Amino acid sequence: MNYWDESVRSSLRPLKHCCHVNPAVLPETTDPDWEFVYIDIGSVSLAEGVTHKERMRFAASPSRARKPVREGDILVSTVRTYLKAIAAIEPADTPQVASTGFAVLRANEGTDARFLYRVVQSNPFVEQVVSQSTGVSYPAINPSTLSNIEVPLPDLATQRQIADFLDRETARIDLLIEKKQRLAERLEEEKDARITHEVTGNTREHSDRKPSRNAFISSIPALWNDAQLKHVVRPGTVITYGIVQAGPEYEGGIPYIRTGDMKGEALPLSDYPHTSPEIAKSYSRSALERGDLVMAIRATVGKCLRVPDELVGANLTQGTAKISPGPRVRRDYLYFALKSKPSLSFFDESAKGATFKEITLDRLRRLVIPMPPLDEQDQIVRRLLHLERRHSRVTEAITASIDRLREYRSALITAAVTGQIDVETYAKSGTPDRRLDAIQEEMGA
Repeated sequence: MNYWDESVRSSLRPLKHCCHVNPAVLPETTDPDWEFVYIDIGSVSLAEGVTHKERMRFAASPSRARKPVREGDILVSTVRTYLKAIAAIEPADTPQVASTGFAVLRANEGTDARFLYRVVQSNPFVEQVVSQSTGVSYPAINPSTLSNIEVPLPDLATQRQIADFLDRETARIDLLIEKKQRLAERLEEEKDARITHEVTGNTREHSDRKPSRNAFISSIPALWNDAQLKHVVRPGTVITYGIVQAGPEYEGGIPYIRTGDMKGEALPLSDYPHTSPEIAKSYSRSALERGDLVMAIRATVGKCLRVPDELVGANLTQGTAKISPGPRVRRDYLYFALKSKPSLSFFDESAKGATFKEITLDRLRRLVIPMPPLDEQDQIVRRLLHLERRHSRVTEAITASIDRLREYRSALITAAVTGQIDVETYAKSGTPDRRLDAIQEEMGA
């Protein structure tokens, strides 16, 4: 199957003819005190490039931190290829080292590195990498297979022309995406501030106030109380789960929730691993019930989500806790109180650990929660649920807009490197090619 448009097939060359693949590897004799920043697979995405780097010494680095990279190099993930982890290396003051899970591409003299980066970002190239990967749960592509994937390689002047065009046009799209992301962040900050305002009673009708036992709240309304979490949940229900994290899949068994399932604003309703009913029965105390909350107590400490009715009876892995509200507190009020800034500050201060942060259950039980009367909790919940619904509608619209821009950006890159856009005509006229207008209209950008 040929993935490339017919117009560029005459210029197709194996990737290894355009660049050096994996040009260097750190020897084990590297100075133990040598410092660098490390780029792992999880820190790279097709849409955003390198999103995170970790500074470390060679002696303390993982065994996969062995591929030194420099400005202009291109990373292409050869493991878990469905993640489509592709990025160009930006300049840095500190040496950079990538995971052995990447193939490092270093452009040859006759190849423009910027053009090569756009080629490996294009849909035909990414589709070939995914299709030629082997393995079900951990798909990977052999570096030699990757090296033989054919890519378009026009003359150097054309490469530079296309790269200039895409640098300019993608920068414009990226600016729009950045503005939308900032708007979403600002709306999230406003929502968080409103939640904190409500659950601490900072309103005009509560001018009469008293000190709070929560170190992160100066005062609460005089008619409110505050209580440690262990006193507002059903006895014995703030617990961790003891099932082995990586057990065998048991078809038709009991689903269990991991911290990795808690990334969004709601728990997904399906696609959980299952364990056997016998193992789950041993941990029946931690089975989820209607009205429960689930909290991450490891890694993303304090992340709290409601348990939907569809997951009643499911269980939890280590690193998570279930919280079952007692008669003194409404479930949704407790949910919002746990998401408020004072609670998040408490989690941040309480979480300990070198490799990953974790909060003990004893410490979690000591969190102090502001406790209005039940009728006032109901009023607060109504207002915050309305805020949550409105915020969700707006953020969903922003997210959809960002997704469309990214789709358009991807389509634009593919169209340019496959000759669907005459960038020379564009450069001379200063106005977009009609086909570019068509792509933009099609993608809804």
